[in-house]
Amino acid sequence: MHAPAHTDPAGGRGAHQGDALARDFVQFAIESGVLRFGEFKTKAGRLSPYFFNAGLFDDGAKLRRLAQFYARAILASGIEFDLIFGPAYKGIPLGAAVAVELAALGHNKPFAYNRKEAKDHGEGGTLVGAPLRGRVLIVDDVISAGTAVRESIALIRAAGATPHAVAIALDRQEKATENGQDVPWSAVQYVRDTLGLQVCAIASLAQLLQHLGSSDKFLPYFDAVAAYRARYGVG
Repeated sequence: MHAPAHTDPAGGRGAHQGDALARDFVQFAIESGVLRFGEFKTKAGRLSPYFFNAGLFDDGAKLRRLAQFYARAILASGIEFDLIFGPAYKGIPLGAAVAVELAALGHNKPFAYNRKEAKDHGEGGTLVGAPLRGRVLIVDDVISAGTAVRESIALIRAAGATPHAVAIALDRQEKATENGQDVPWSAVQYVRDTLGLQVCAIASLAQLLQHLGSSDKFLPYFDAVAAYRARYGVG
């Protein structure tokens, strides 16, 4: 990675609208058991006081509501795009559900996804769905290191399309690691400033903290998350 320049963490959305959407999303994630508090080891080897697992949006009602949050965040961001791409594996159901919800809101877009292994029969190849053309919006759960985004960018460019933006559920606003060492920028900032893609997040760690600090019910978690952000946070 190369150090990115400073960017606006709001991603172009109005602060009030974005905060309201983020607050509702954080509450939904907690109620669904997708956002949990305790002690969890991250890929970077850190002990995090919270854990977000989008794979636990595991029934039709939760997935539909999740897609509604994505769709509202995407439309509020003002990002313009021509096609939705869901990277294997979590991005496939996320991208499909978001495409359905955007169509219900009058924004029908083609959808495609990739396989991890190429087929040697039928239509063959690693890409499934609509042909990759124009400006592509990648839909995934989080950006942990930028590796998955780089893989998607390579696939999209190889198909002759333009990787344009990424939509995620949660921006952890956390220092990335390079060669086992912390660096002073996050994976999201790297994707924005070094890879050149716009990033739309339903909620950020700062907004999660706002929500935790607004209710006595969540105050026991607030201090631990605030301390974690003070140590590892960016943005």
